[in-house]
Amino acid sequence: MSVSSAGIAIGTVDTDVHCAPASLAELAPFLDEYWREYLVDGGQTLSPSQGGAYPPLAPTSATPEARAAGLLPATEVEQVRSAVLDAESLKLAVLNCTTSFHCNRNPYYEAALTRAVNDWLVEKWLSRDGRLRASMVVPTLDTAAAVAEIDRLGSHPQIVQVLLPVRTDAPWGNTRHRPLLRAAAEHGLVVGLHAWGRLGQAPTPSGLTHTYLEDYLANSQILVQAQVTSLITQGAFADLPELRVTLLECGFSWLPALLWRFDKDWKGVWREVPWLTGKPSEVARRHLRLTTAPAHLPQDPLQVRPALDLFDAGTMLMYASDHPHDHGTGGQRLLAALTDGERERVLAGNADAWYSFGA
Repeated sequence: MSVSSAGIAIGTVDTDVHCAPASLAELAPFLDEYWREYLVDGGQTLSPSQGGAYPPLAPTSATPEARAAGLLPATEVEQVRSAVLDAESLKLAVLNCTTSFHCNRNPYYEAALTRAVNDWLVEKWLSRDGRLRASMVVPTLDTAAAVAEIDRLGSHPQIVQVLLPVRTDAPWGNTRHRPLLRAAAEHGLVVGLHAWGRLGQAPTPSGLTHTYLEDYLANSQILVQAQVTSLITQGAFADLPELRVTLLECGFSWLPALLWRFDKDWKGVWREVPWLTGKPSEVARRHLRLTTAPAHLPQDPLQVRPALDLFDAGTMLMYASDHPHDHGTGGQRLLAALTDGERERVLAGNADAWYSFGA
């Protein structure tokens, strides 16, 4: 693979590029009259693009250049075209819009909002560049409504994933969510679990956090690990052998320790989960993939390779810029430590196979 001026191999697939409407008013044409009045009467006028997940002035929110250009995150397809697609000479990019993640607790409003976001994605983004793919969003409070939305839009050729937050009322392995996961699998869609979620939901078993640092760390240290153990332990993959799950913006260096402990404890209490007929680590390798950003890796290049070998990084990882968020130089150390064959798979081959982009 040749390399672009941005240092990324030409033909790369970027599995996590953020976009958002500039304001809720931009979604108004995709809402019926009742919900447009609902937003106006309720004073819902603030920009939904950032919420509380990435404060605009936080170092992780974006590079200084992106902040200066107002890319927090991209609100126009031209921004992604110039800053990501063309600059990195990408083959494909998967858009992830998390606007509905910070929704209130009205399940009817959430259903209307997610439908509007999806229609906005199709009309304002997917129709304007053939290199774009997207994750659809669905309600998290009404499983039947989520299934209906997947049935409505799941066959769109540029929709490749159902986007779900890691912060939820109940873990995604819970049987109440099984119809949603089944609908995604039946439509050939990947399920993407993305960092963040409803801000009023506690990110720890012991309650709410009190600092942004705690909240930020909880995504990869608590929330996503709970989701992985839930999906495997509660039999989601046993029920749905075609189910594929991508862990987006949740890191990956925590995975080896989790799977080691998971296998060890399963050997002692396997009778609790008779549907789990193999090691949890084997199930994870079949059904899970993770994105490269953020890459929490040692500063010493000599220590990076052993960390990657603990979980077969060349197979499990898929490249993600996480545009416009800034996660430092870990991604560069990751790519430098891979062999040429592994690097090609991480940059494109793994995503091609996982999302059937080559079909």
